[in-house]
Amino acid sequence: MSARVLMLQGTGSDVGKSLLVAGLARLFSRRGLRVRPFKPQNMSNNAAVTEDGGEIGRSQALQARAARAASSVHMNPVLLKPQGETGAQIVVQGKVWGETKARDYQAAKKTLLPYVLDSFAKLREDSDLVLVEGAGAAAEVNLRADDIANMGFARAVGVPVVLVGDIDRGGVIASLVGTRTVLGPEDGRCIKGFIVNKMRGDPLLFADGMAFIAARTGWSSLGLVPFFEQAYRLPAEDALALLGSAEPGRTRAAWITAGPLASIEPPAEVTSSNRIKVAVPLLPHISNFDDLDPLKLEPAVELVLLRDGAPLPADADLVILPGSKAVIADLAVLRASGWDADLIAHARRGGRILGVCGGYQMLGRTVADPDGLEGTPGTAPGLGLLDVETVLHPDKALEAVQGETVADGVPFHGYEMHVGRTGGPATERPLVRLADGRLDGAVSQDGRIAGCYVHGLFTDDRQRAAWLARLGAGSSPLDYEACIDETLDALADHLAAHLDVDALFSLAR
Repeated sequence: MSARVLMLQGTGSDVGKSLLVAGLARLFSRRGLRVRPFKPQNMSNNAAVTEDGGEIGRSQALQARAARAASSVHMNPVLLKPQGETGAQIVVQGKVWGETKARDYQAAKKTLLPYVLDSFAKLREDSDLVLVEGAGAAAEVNLRADDIANMGFARAVGVPVVLVGDIDRGGVIASLVGTRTVLGPEDGRCIKGFIVNKMRGDPLLFADGMAFIAARTGWSSLGLVPFFEQAYRLPAEDALALLGSAEPGRTRAAWITAGPLASIEPPAEVTSSNRIKVAVPLLPHISNFDDLDPLKLEPAVELVLLRDGAPLPADADLVILPGSKAVIADLAVLRASGWDADLIAHARRGGRILGVCGGYQMLGRTVADPDGLEGTPGTAPGLGLLDVETVLHPDKALEAVQGETVADGVPFHGYEMHVGRTGGPATERPLVRLADGRLDGAVSQDGRIAGCYVHGLFTDDRQRAAWLARLGAGSSPLDYEACIDETLDALADHLAAHLDVDALFSLAR
């Protein structure tokens, strides 16, 4: 018997589709169903390594976890990874397929549809319910030709659609009713119901609004979902979410542009003397920034996210240079912002710096791109803080890894996802040893500057605790993996209380 299928599309980006699919995946999996998430096309530089050896968007990996299912490349068969203002790398069924400019991608979509349909068919074979997430806005009629992300996919496979609107950003009545007006008749008939998401305040105040939308569209009203305050605990896919929504009464991390600092308030047992400050310059092509997620939740950490060239705090205990999808371009921005001088001064003061993946490459003497993988072929000077050199190479390293830090033998699990080979004298002092015996990364002679290709070091409680202790922070009460699962369960309970779940399931076919 074929699996039931239901698709959630949105009136725009960031209306909460990904979170709703994750919550419904956990909810229906708790009812004993084999649930699989599916997003035909995604655009994100925050990717995850799947259990079958490829990469997908971070949100689909979280949704798979919510469904208690092994992550698979077929859950996100087309992943676009932006490399500049107008271009992107195309990942198909987990592997790099090519590169494209935005205008050229429109012509490529027809070629990619068979891969999307193949992955969808494979998921249906192994599930009772497939929850499909659209991309962007359902009413992007300018992109409708050969669409594979929203109505084009829905029409191709006959999937019923539920449209999600975001009341928190305002104009939700107009966005839902307007979508009905703009869509062509055949596309409009795909939509069977609607959800209004992110309600703050008294839901009774919007009862008439729900009735108005239902009357004007003819769609079933499936629920008004209050804002889920614990969403900040879950990994996000869009770099904009680094600013994100705040926990009530507390912000997740401090942003320095101008003006006063705000940060997570620590518990009583964490005093100012054993709380540390971690600073992160945010560059335009930041990738795999889920490395920062556990630090956002650490009560002993004040995470300071720098943007727009804001000066590096002189009292930072650790500076992290995260991953980048365009290392040479981001190096140019780093210099133009004055962050290169700040980092060099921080190092001269004896400050600690950790570079992860692209950030590791930036710490070296040079980054060479002879094949033009990230743009125009050439070589750029790095920060010169590690005695290494990197050459970008088309062969992409993509695997889950585990091992231990060389200096103290603390175990970790994580993943690698990069192009580039790094070598030089500093690699004789590697940061980590992988389980298969390979050595990775480099450490400066004084031990204060380090980098490696392993993502996810701070996700592992053992490794994160060791870094915090090394920096003089108080002990951590955070069990990160348990926190994620507890939040997914809370999200499922939240949706169960505010959605007509039985009606949603009956719409699936």
